[in-house]
Amino acid sequence: MKLNFLGAAREVTGSCFLVEALNLRFLVDCGMVQGGRTAAARNREPFTFDPASIDFVLLTHAHIDHSGLLPKLTRAGFKGAIYATPATVDLLGVMLPDSAHIQESDAKRSAKRSRGEDALPPLYTLQDARECLQQVRGIEYDREFAPRVGVRARFRDAGHILGSAIIEVWVTEYGYPTKLVFSGDLGQPGRPILRDPTPIEDADILVIESTYGNRQHKDLSATEEEMIGIVEKTLFERGGNVIVPAFAVGRTQEVLYHLHRLTSEGRLRQPKVFVDSPMATEATRITREHLELFDEQAKRLAGWHARGENLPYLHFTESAEESMTLNQIRSGAIIISASGMCDAGRIRHHLRHNLPRKECSVLFSGFQAQGTLGRQLVDGAQRVRIFGDDIPVRAAIHSVDGLSAHADQPALMAWARGFKQAPEQTFVVHGEPSAAQNFAELLQQQLGWQVSVPEHGQVVPWPDFLAIER
Repeated sequence: MKLNFLGAAREVTGSCFLVEALNLRFLVDCGMVQGGRTAAARNREPFTFDPASIDFVLLTHAHIDHSGLLPKLTRAGFKGAIYATPATVDLLGVMLPDSAHIQESDAKRSAKRSRGEDALPPLYTLQDARECLQQVRGIEYDREFAPRVGVRARFRDAGHILGSAIIEVWVTEYGYPTKLVFSGDLGQPGRPILRDPTPIEDADILVIESTYGNRQHKDLSATEEEMIGIVEKTLFERGGNVIVPAFAVGRTQEVLYHLHRLTSEGRLRQPKVFVDSPMATEATRITREHLELFDEQAKRLAGWHARGENLPYLHFTESAEESMTLNQIRSGAIIISASGMCDAGRIRHHLRHNLPRKECSVLFSGFQAQGTLGRQLVDGAQRVRIFGDDIPVRAAIHSVDGLSAHADQPALMAWARGFKQAPEQTFVVHGEPSAAQNFAELLQQQLGWQVSVPEHGQVVPWPDFLAIER
């Protein structure tokens, strides 16, 4: 057996792992690289394997850095099934066409700028996305299934976003089963809306994320107090707007949840809240349709995020015209818009209009990958380029890590301690080099595990089971 690290190795995005065994090849995730000047070129590179040779794909969740190259994969010849949880299937029906729309729009802008000379076609089209969705199959949490003879798999709740999964896979080779566990992105336990990540008891091979492997989030009460301070000071003291770059799936719904609860408890004066993302609007509707995945506290408030109950100034924009109208608002508004790392979408327009204004604030609620506009702002850039213009940064920039959908270092360690015995080999992925290395050392020192941080493109052979005792 061989495990190929084709993405998210010593970086956070571009999740893709290839497992090769006897007469068997399958992928876990097939995501886009996000952030940095080389991201677009890397996403266009041919796959390092023949897509037609892949038997099936197991998908951890719907975020584009885990799913965004699936239409490219199917267009290149992959004919097998793509397995995911039912909620992920629903979200893919929104996110992949939206991603295709972005690819087509970017290609048109590129062609216009180059006047047709050497213009690149879209990475994939809306038709490619629709055809890809025909190969997606929904499998409920905790149900074992056999994607192919000699393979069993099971999705377990990862608590990261709606439908996110830890994947357990048993591969039988030479009559011996090997259990692989892919953590996917793990959620922070004790957070609202979704349930905590499911503990896993055993694995031969563990592939675990480390996005926040070297950091600890603020506790929830401190996070909420920080949010209150930012909103109150910006809206009601300085007379500005709060711009919230948020992922359409997950972050938008949790930010709304907090704003609703803080307002209904009288801890926050009634703000005017605008959700300016058609995909976030649709994702919020899908979220409401999967109440069975909510924690008990969120179930009690299940109706508010779709209907705006008890949050009368909540408005979901629909058209591009409505979105442009928001830029005429000078004060008193919280504008939540995608993308969460500010590399595409309507958020860039809102930043362009509000970053130069010292009375405004930008509130980041999620991880910002290296090379993204969001990372530039979090790192303190005084000027940024948006739509070819040089924009001064005078607004206050806040990063509220306590709202992150990712488990922090203590939560990652707590989940790892749930294993009754150490995996034979653990690979730390989905983290920038310092975070991944720090977390790997912690696993070695505190748990005594055999751990490595793989390089991009590294191929790890698993021992020949005919030659070892089990």
